[in-house]
Amino acid sequence: MSGNKISLAQMLQRREQRALTQKIFLAQHNSPLVSFSMNIPGPVKTNDLIRKAFDIGEVLLLDSLARLNAKILAADEIHQDTGDELLLSVEGVSPETLKNMAVSIENSSPVGRLFDIDIIDTNGQKLSREVFRTCLICNKQAQDCARSRNHTVKELQDAVAVLLASNLS
Repeated sequence: MSGNKISLAQMLQRREQRALTQKIFLAQHNSPLVSFSMNIPGPVKTNDLIRKAFDIGEVLLLDSLARLNAKILAADEIHQDTGDELLLSVEGVSPETLKNMAVSIENSSPVGRLFDIDIIDTNGQKLSREVFRTCLICNKQAQDCARSRNHTVKELQDAVAVLLASNLS
């Protein structure tokens, strides 16, 4: 997959920065958070097609929040080699409603399988999906395939590239 490769250290550092920003948003606003990023395997976390898919997801997310009459109290959008991210502090909608909205977006878009929309409640707890995601390659439970390493990073990257190219070209 084309794009700038990042190291594990860079990814871990970004994860720590994201967690810190989440804690700050929770402390400042005491409202649920919507954390949106892309689920991209391997060392390339963004490129033109991934960014295009992210932009589609962002529009779907913001439109859905508007339909729910959610008030966005704070936003932090980042586009770095470590990936594209959007963090929103949201008021006026329960975390459970936000999670249902997130799953609906992930399930309804042709590239939604690559969306990673997490909902974090006011206690800092991430809400879980009721139905597990399926693997990009074999349609088994994604967590099981990842844990047992059923597919190589190259196979997963190729599946992502095909998904993006077939839906965004």
